[in-house]
Amino acid sequence: MFQIVFVLDILNGIVLHASGGKRENYKPIHITSKVCDSSDPLEIIKQLKPEQTYVADLNRLQKTGTDNYRLIKELSKHTVLMADTGIATIKDLELCLAVSNTAVIGTETADINTIINASNRFPGRVNVSIDIKHGRVLTTSRATLKPIDIVSTLNKLEINHIIVLDLDRVGTSSGFNVELLEELCTQSEHDILVGGGIRNMKDIETLDNIGVHGALIATAIHNRNILKLSN
Repeated sequence: MFQIVFVLDILNGIVLHASGGKRENYKPIHITSKVCDSSDPLEIIKQLKPEQTYVADLNRLQKTGTDNYRLIKELSKHTVLMADTGIATIKDLELCLAVSNTAVIGTETADINTIINASNRFPGRVNVSIDIKHGRVLTTSRATLKPIDIVSTLNKLEINHIIVLDLDRVGTSSGFNVELLEELCTQSEHDILVGGGIRNMKDIETLDNIGVHGALIATAIHNRNILKLSN
């Protein structure tokens, strides 16, 4: 069954409207949302009641201010929660798993050795995010990697899902790269979730038809183009 995963981008305890990966320009979500009049994460979760939620801790990802661990733990009492807290080390991973159901390890912050160690120590509790910006995979090294190369490596690991996150498309309602996703779905041993650019239920049908397992969605929910928040 296709999974709809609601997204919260949190900075200093406030939900922001993510757009185009330009984090410095993100604004409180209540300014543009048609479904909530608050930017408080807990209020939003209680109001919309999503079954599954993805939280990006922008403080941790940008290495600014304090973390949102306590808030994430509270949110996890109300929704099945996966969290990206800028994991770079196994210690970071342990802190994340203490407050969430599943940890998201992004290629933007963690190297492949950390991902391998994470999958060995916490099989089934780790999602790996292939973070893409300007058409290139973001990595901690200078190596140029293609998404398919990373999928081939991840096929050998005991992880949960692979997230294909196109940061340029986040919050833009600009669609997604069908050809890339078809290739990754064909080659991946793990279910694939997609984040960035999803506009409406027609897009959901397209993703489902090409073998994608689920989608991370915020903007299309806040503008009422997608109303479904449960599977």
